[in-house]
Amino acid sequence: MRMVDLITKKRDHKALTNEELTWMIEQYTAKAIPDYQMSAFLMAVYFNGMTPEERSHFAFAMLHSGDVLDLSDIPGIKVDKHSTGGVGDKISIPLAPLVACLGVPVPMISGRGLGHTGGTLDKLESIPGFNVAESETQFKQQVQQINEAIISASGEVAPADRRIYALRDVTGTVESIPLIAGSIMSKKLASGTNALVFDVKVGNGAFMKTTEDARALAKALVGISKTAGVKSVALLTDMSQPLGITIGNSLEIAESIAILKNRGPKDVHDLTVALAAQMLVLGGKAASLEIASGLAEDALRDGRALNAFKQLITAQGGDASVVDDSRKLPQAKYRIAVKAAESGIVDQIDTNALGLAAMQLGGGRAKKDDILDLAVGLVLHKKLGTPVTKGDTLVTLHADTENVDAISNMVRNAYHIGDKAPKKTPLIQEVIRP
Repeated sequence: MRMVDLITKKRDHKALTNEELTWMIEQYTAKAIPDYQMSAFLMAVYFNGMTPEERSHFAFAMLHSGDVLDLSDIPGIKVDKHSTGGVGDKISIPLAPLVACLGVPVPMISGRGLGHTGGTLDKLESIPGFNVAESETQFKQQVQQINEAIISASGEVAPADRRIYALRDVTGTVESIPLIAGSIMSKKLASGTNALVFDVKVGNGAFMKTTEDARALAKALVGISKTAGVKSVALLTDMSQPLGITIGNSLEIAESIAILKNRGPKDVHDLTVALAAQMLVLGGKAASLEIASGLAEDALRDGRALNAFKQLITAQGGDASVVDDSRKLPQAKYRIAVKAAESGIVDQIDTNALGLAAMQLGGGRAKKDDILDLAVGLVLHKKLGTPVTKGDTLVTLHADTENVDAISNMVRNAYHIGDKAPKKTPLIQEVIRP
C-alpha cells in the first residue's frame, strides 16, 4: 500500500477498508508515514467524512496502536461515562462514587483540561495528596476493592490518537465528527469497560453548538460502541449556561461534595442522578430508569455516596477530611464581586466567555504545559431567568491578584439582561441509543 493512494481515495469520496485504515495507523505510529501526508488525509476526512464502518475501523485501529486493559477478572459489568466537556462540568466527580456504592464497577481513565478549566484529573488534584498516576495493577485492584478509580491514561494508551490529535489542532481539522468520535472511542475502549454512557453537551458553552452536530456525534459514538460489542447510550445535555454555580478546580470539588451531601445546585444534582440511572441500568443493577433513579436518590440521602467518595480519596492517597472541611482545599486570596450595571432578567449568558475568564484567572490552560492555579475561579450568583437589580452581584471572582478589572468586565459583558425570562431549555434534550 501507499499512503498517497489512500489520500486520493478519500479525496474522491471513496470508503477505505479495514485493512487500509489498519495499515495506515500502524505505519503512522511507526513514523513511516510523515505528518504532511497524515495532514492531507485528515483534511480529506474533514471535507468528505467517513461511513459508519470506516468510523469504527478507524477507532479500532487507533485503539490497537497501544495498550488495551483487560478487566475481565473484575466481577460485574464495568461501566464508564464520557462527557464531551463544558463550562462547570464536574459531573464525573460525584457520579463515580454514587454509581460505585450501588454495586457497579466504575473504572474511569480521565483527562486533563485544555481551555476554560482543568479536567477531572486537575480538579481531583486540588484535593491534597490525591494521586491520579496509579499503575494498571493498582487501578485494577482498587476497582476490585471499592468499585471505583479515576486515573490518568498511561503513555501507551492509543499513541496513534495522541499524535493525530496534536496534528488536528494545527491543521484546522478539529471539528470533524468522524475524527472526534475516533479519538474518544480509541481511548474509552482501551479502558476495558463493558458499557459506556456518553454526555454530549450542546449549546454556546459546548464544543457542539447545535443539536444537529451533537446528535451526529452521539450517533457516531453509540455506533462505534455497538460495533465493538460495548453497550452504550448517549444523552444530549444543555450547555447554554454553566453547569452548577462554580467554575474552577477546587471550587468544583467543593460543589461536588455538596451534591454528595444531597445539597448543591439542582442542575448538577439532576444530571448526576440521570447519568447514574443510565449506568445502573447498563450495569444490570436496575430494571428501569425509574427504579435506578430512586436507588441513586436514596444513596445520596443516606450518605452511602458520600462515604464512597471518601473511600476513593483515601484509596488514591488524598486527604478525605476535605469532605468535612472544604477550607482544606486550595483557597484564593481575594473575593471580588462583579456587579450588574442594570436591572432586569438574565436572558442570555455567554458561557464560553465565563470559561475564558476562569482560564485567564489561571484556572485553565491556554497551552498544554501551562501550570494551573487550583484555587481560582468563579462563583455564579445569577443564572438564566434570574431577576437582577442594578448593583446586584452577578459573579464572585476567586483570584490571587486584585488586578482583575479586564476579567471583571469580561464577566459582566457575558451576562445579557433583558426584560423577560428566556424560554426554558430542558437539561436533557435527547437520549440516543444504538
